[in-house]
Amino acid sequence: MQVLVNSGKHVASSMALKDDIRSRVQAKLQRYEDHLTRIELHLSDENALKNGPQDKRCKVEARMKGRDPLTVSHDAAELQQAIDGAVNKLTHALERNLGKDAKRWAH
Repeated sequence: MQVLVNSGKHVASSMALKDDIRSRVQAKLQRYEDHLTRIELHLSDENALKNGPQDKRCKVEARMKGRDPLTVSHDAAELQQAIDGAVNKLTHALERNLGKDAKRWAH
């Protein structure tokens, strides 16, 4: 499973941060690894240089073998909260969309 992290021009992201995000996403989605080809995270600051509540966004697209892609997003005050929220939403969406198959994959 390939994990790509993209950030908008107003999001400060180092290579170390992107590596950390990749490893955390891979760990969280490990049980689906054989059935996912690619995960793309898009990090953005919706208010650019202005501060505001819920202005950090993480949009995640999951490409699955033989199925349509799933896309979820989460807005939060902090980037890490947005990432965690989006990955949690993706996990729930995979459970719903894969149904009984997901339970079989977990073993």
